[in-house]
Amino acid sequence: MFDVEKLYADRIGGEKFGKDTTVYKFAKIKRAKQAFAKAHPDISIIDLGVGEHDGIAPEEVRERLKIEVDSLANRGYADNGILEFQQAAAAYLNNMFGIDIPTNESSVMEDGKKILEADDYIIHGIGSKGILSLLPLTIVNPGDTTIMTSPGYPVLGTHTKYLDGKVVKLPLKEENGFLPDLKELEEHAKGESKVKIVCVNYPNNPTGADAPLVFWEDLVKLAHEHNFVIVHDAAYSGLKYTGKPTSPFQVDGGLECSLGAYSLSKAFNMIGYRIAFVAGNPRLIAAYGNVKDNSDSGQAKMIQRASIAALENPEFTEKITHKYKRRLEYLVEVLSKHGFDAKMPDGTFFLYTKAPTGTKDGKVFSNAEEASQHMLLEQGISVVPWDDVGNYIRFSATFENGNPRSQMHLIGCRSSDREIINELDKRLEKLQLRFD
Repeated sequence: MFDVEKLYADRIGGEKFGKDTTVYKFAKIKRAKQAFAKAHPDISIIDLGVGEHDGIAPEEVRERLKIEVDSLANRGYADNGILEFQQAAAAYLNNMFGIDIPTNESSVMEDGKKILEADDYIIHGIGSKGILSLLPLTIVNPGDTTIMTSPGYPVLGTHTKYLDGKVVKLPLKEENGFLPDLKELEEHAKGESKVKIVCVNYPNNPTGADAPLVFWEDLVKLAHEHNFVIVHDAAYSGLKYTGKPTSPFQVDGGLECSLGAYSLSKAFNMIGYRIAFVAGNPRLIAAYGNVKDNSDSGQAKMIQRASIAALENPEFTEKITHKYKRRLEYLVEVLSKHGFDAKMPDGTFFLYTKAPTGTKDGKVFSNAEEASQHMLLEQGISVVPWDDVGNYIRFSATFENGNPRSQMHLIGCRSSDREIINELDKRLEKLQLRFD
């Protein structure tokens, strides 16, 4: 007799698949939003939890896409990408980090050897999530170890486990500037399990911290000593408020031992376009390209060509960064007023701060999840709790501000950033939070 439950792979739970009744935090947030809306139909939720841009892609990108959709040259599969996009991506990285990835246009031979070009160093991906999910297939064997930071984005670790690999999580502690302890990392690299990948995300979601160049120097040195690949999840590289973005590529030997995954979603308001690219050691890129070629047929050429308009205009990112910096400064001002230990992040559009421990009338929160539930159910303030390493709350500056182009409005159709933050101020005052 056919029994579908006996067919499920153990990697997704086997016969227990679909039977887990655990309610995860984002589902709890959704339920709490629904409960607040039902109890208070006339009061809008201030959503500081969503991590998606409230704006749309630059006009130049949208106009270029309209043109490219009608081009016969864009019919057919893109496979591992079009050279023009890869060249634009190489120039973008060169400009951002002061490096020198080739952008030459055609294959040439010198002394009998092929000179490497942009597509040897860069291949596009259908979003950085797609890149991170495929990379373990190029490197991880059963029993191998991937080291990741916690809290963080789990996709690369999830796929490591799918391959019967092991995942080790290094905590990001405030006292260490939300950087992993490299001495602890080295101990794992010396251990019995073969460490193949060390995945780090900077500027970091959720902490907002960025890595200084000395961190990359130390990590690259360890990569060469212990023969592992640094995977830099650089989705937020363009959103930086303190100095310029950093990368392992800026360090001697860094390009040799590193892969960087770059997303256009965050830097150019291009969520939904599903376009990103991975850059690094050509031999590792070739391995990724082999796996990718057997996994998808590439993102549409018209989207790649429209994306070139973004990559060639980094001033788009500067405008986006200016907007989120302004909003984050407003948030720091108001949150500090109400007892939060709020500080400007180095980058991203997130502000990460210790959760309240209770209210002044005696209510006690045992963790950040309880605190965030109280804030939402009582005053319609939606944030994301993180209890992975200490009790923290993440505020996102991507709230809707009533822009006429938006499909959702918060505090009226013409609300400004300042008006929304002022409303947040009033609601926090009513909560009377305490921080023991």
